[in-house]
Amino acid sequence: MAMRQTPLTCSGHTRPVVDLAFSGITPYGYFLISACKDGKPMLRQGDTGDWIGTFLGHKGAVWGATLNNEATKAATAAADFTAKVWDAVTGDEVLTLAHKHIVKSVNFTQDSSCLLTGGNDKIIRIYDLNKPEAEPQEITGHTSAIKKALWCNNDTQILSAADDKTVRLWDRNSTEVVKQLSFDMSVSSMEYIPDGEVLVITYGKTIAFYNALSLDMIKTVDAPASIHSASLHPDKDFFVAGGDDFKLYKFDYGTKEELESYKGHFGPVHCVRFSPDGELYASGSEDGTLRLWQTAVGKTYGLWKCVLPDKCVPFQIMSNQ
Repeated sequence: MAMRQTPLTCSGHTRPVVDLAFSGITPYGYFLISACKDGKPMLRQGDTGDWIGTFLGHKGAVWGATLNNEATKAATAAADFTAKVWDAVTGDEVLTLAHKHIVKSVNFTQDSSCLLTGGNDKIIRIYDLNKPEAEPQEITGHTSAIKKALWCNNDTQILSAADDKTVRLWDRNSTEVVKQLSFDMSVSSMEYIPDGEVLVITYGKTIAFYNALSLDMIKTVDAPASIHSASLHPDKDFFVAGGDDFKLYKFDYGTKEELESYKGHFGPVHCVRFSPDGELYASGSEDGTLRLWQTAVGKTYGLWKCVLPDKCVPFQIMSNQ
């Protein structure tokens, strides 16, 4: 008998959850940050979903959130025309970076020294966090709002996705476009996997995989519904995706076969990401919750304990005593 997937529900937000990101694995485990239209990004223990703290200071919806690898710094992008950098240990605001329009995306370099931002003013900016008073480096070229901007290729290049239906690869030093992909519709999400240089792009019902350096297509997979976000497992065995029909889909990366689908959210799924150890994936939804799902259903991990052969349930009550 197949085991039943029992997601852990992380409540606390009061509006749709629109972005989430994991840290790397630290001596204290790994961590999860969520961006929400309630303007209050939250930090959680990544393997259990336990709330650690809320970053207070934005005056509008938060569209993007990220952690550095060590989980010592957080950054958020918001509708109040700012990006903010936070001390993720104390929760204190470190920097406010004023922009000319809504900010949608934030991303740290591997050494946490620079922050990449993008948003509705169509400009990619690079802030040197060691010189916060200095003007950022600006990269222009997109003709519509930028949804996502990510460092790639050891922080020597930048990948950006915008509402102009393009994904562009930029050289950091020259600020010139190296390669460009054009689509028939706006890209809904983009994930960059440094190990193997894989780029995961979603648009419409399509999940597409590209080589991040050449932008050559690896493969595409069509899902049953319009997809807002997808994430590739660290071992590249499978990937997950979520979108308009409230479901989470799991596909075999090699064969492209749909393996499973789970319904748990009560609204469209806006974002999904695998944990750094690949043991779970997190989803954020229009319903205001995050949910944590087991990659291998039935395994004892985090708050999941396998108690019966045919049933694996979270033992939250035990863990919270």
